[in-house]
Amino acid sequence: MKTSPVKTIKVALAGQPNVGKSALLNSISNAHLKVGNFTGVTVKKQVVHFTRGEYEFEITDLPGSYSLTDYTIEERVTKQYLDDNNYDLILNVVDSTNIERNLYLSTELLALNKKVVIALNMTDEAVNEGVFIDEQQLGKILGARCVKTSAIKKNGIDELIETIIDTYKSDLSDLHLQFSEPFEEEISHIVTFLEDKKFQCKISLKALAIKLLREDKKAYQRFNEEPIWIELLPIINNAYQHLYLHYDTKDLEDIFNDEKNALAKGAVAETVHFEKEIKLSLTDKIDALLMHQIAGLPIFLFMMWGLFQLTFDIGSIPMDWINSFFLALIEGTKNFLGNTELASVVADGAIAGVGAVVLFLPNIIILFFGIALLETTGYMSRVAFLLDGFFHKFGLHGKSFIPLVTGFGCSVPAYMAARTLKNDRDRLLTLFIIGFMSCGARLPIYVLFVGAFFAEHHAGNILFIIYITGALLGIVAAKILKMTVFKGQDEPFVMEMPKYRLPSFKLVWHTVSGQAMMYLRKAGTFILLASVLIWFASNYPKQPEVDQIYQVKIEQTTDKAQARILANQLAMHKLENSYLGKIGHASEPFFAPLGYDWRMAVALEAGLAAKEVVVATLGVLYGLGDDITEQHTGLIDKIRENISLPSGISFIVFVMIYLPCLAASMVFMREAGGWKYLGYLFVFTTVTAWVLSFAALHITRMLI
Repeated sequence: MKTSPVKTIKVALAGQPNVGKSALLNSISNAHLKVGNFTGVTVKKQVVHFTRGEYEFEITDLPGSYSLTDYTIEERVTKQYLDDNNYDLILNVVDSTNIERNLYLSTELLALNKKVVIALNMTDEAVNEGVFIDEQQLGKILGARCVKTSAIKKNGIDELIETIIDTYKSDLSDLHLQFSEPFEEEISHIVTFLEDKKFQCKISLKALAIKLLREDKKAYQRFNEEPIWIELLPIINNAYQHLYLHYDTKDLEDIFNDEKNALAKGAVAETVHFEKEIKLSLTDKIDALLMHQIAGLPIFLFMMWGLFQLTFDIGSIPMDWINSFFLALIEGTKNFLGNTELASVVADGAIAGVGAVVLFLPNIIILFFGIALLETTGYMSRVAFLLDGFFHKFGLHGKSFIPLVTGFGCSVPAYMAARTLKNDRDRLLTLFIIGFMSCGARLPIYVLFVGAFFAEHHAGNILFIIYITGALLGIVAAKILKMTVFKGQDEPFVMEMPKYRLPSFKLVWHTVSGQAMMYLRKAGTFILLASVLIWFASNYPKQPEVDQIYQVKIEQTTDKAQARILANQLAMHKLENSYLGKIGHASEPFFAPLGYDWRMAVALEAGLAAKEVVVATLGVLYGLGDDITEQHTGLIDKIRENISLPSGISFIVFVMIYLPCLAASMVFMREAGGWKYLGYLFVFTTVTAWVLSFAALHITRMLI
């Protein structure tokens, strides 16, 4: 028996930011995509495949865009895909609670003369707010079938899939959009001319006429090669003159915005019923407190302080268990493998390096969990509004807050989130200071040094101060850069403020687990390799003559304490004369004024690859030559013994500022526009880190 071939339906998923586009895709296909309540989460298109019955769906999730223009990177990506790629239909996701605003994009999608299905998402919230939509009538007006859905509650999903299949099987209908009388008149003139000339086109002639009136570059390029262009050009020029007179402007963007607004208003007036609400919505009540002009910012700072308190206090509980496990694993490995090179590379290299990083996994999980909660509830977008006025004083844009606060998690998505800034100057300025926001990879370094130098009941406060200080330094740096390099007028701040929503446990789980697994994958792969390389560089070249001299001295002494001292002297001599020691000593003159020894210098240099390697490097270097006894239970004790408080404070400041990891640097280079910008960033961050670390060292020495 022959089975019918599977038919593939290619769907372009489009919509404005914060309409639940990715959440709807997640509900349809059970795909795990990151979802957020602020602009710029889906900065790349993502393709998801799944099968329903005899159909295989290939859905391409396009960046959230307010319109199909070249104004922002998201809009350019979306417009280019919709213009140039092959797909069967467009699934336009609309926020039912903000139906009129969302229909602005819908009218542009419909003007492409493609098959379109409109998902009226968040209908449950719309009903709660007294917004009732006649989807049948709306579909007739727009010429596209409309389906009510709720991505969170998974309502209407099956109906939406059936509608997509029906639309795929049906013929493309004529363009239903009705513009104002003068606009329709000029469209009609162009269409009539093209019909008379029997002009053939893949899209409808009305859609083509709209493209010509919008000065679409590709449409004009095609007609420049057509003989009828000479006859068509006067018709288009006359159309422009008519529209300019009617609208009293020659700005075509303004003209089309008026047309879109009129279309959306007309459609809403005929199909949407609003019930007046006497009481304030829950969002309004919460905003009255959290968005308060005076109390709003202190509340945000208090929330962040609480998050860092929990990060240290709760995170420190399993740290002791993890530390004990790895110490026992190191000792057991050495006992099993004996006093061999293999035992040393596995125990002192691989296990010690990876263990030093895994030790801080609980802190990472708590930090990401807190940030994910604030993002998914819609609170982070509101903080951007709170900080806009403050940011503008330092030359930053209010929208800069989103990539900056994302930088507390990881610099890679933070650099990508800077795409939401429309102005290239504002975007570059934001890119240059994202590194001042301490990413999750720097948290283990902070926890290590804070635990070594400060009492446990002060640790959360110190951690909060470190993060806030980094952010403030970044803002000051932005002001300096704005006054010197990125001069120019500020753009107005326009950003969507989504409604508050209860966080989805599934969403938070995927966000946190994804970040934690990424952290563990780095520990088990890249950091494992780095730890072994560091072990090799710290153990070679071998020095048999020196070994023999010290072994004779150790055998001749009967004092166990003296024997231990000699053994440690031997280990330190071998370490300082190893490849790693030579690298450290070569760079020590640069770091010596900051109070660092050669081991701290090597750790910072290794941190250029990944900040977690700083902890792993310190674990390998300070672990060698020290017996693990009840007085030396972990790396924190060794840091406390080998590094002074002023040097530790200086080290924290340097880590806070200097160049991000290799992966983040490559993303920065791509987003900024070239290698030269990465060079500028390296010089800027290195000089700033050195100067401020030098100041921190001497200020701390004066205070203690």
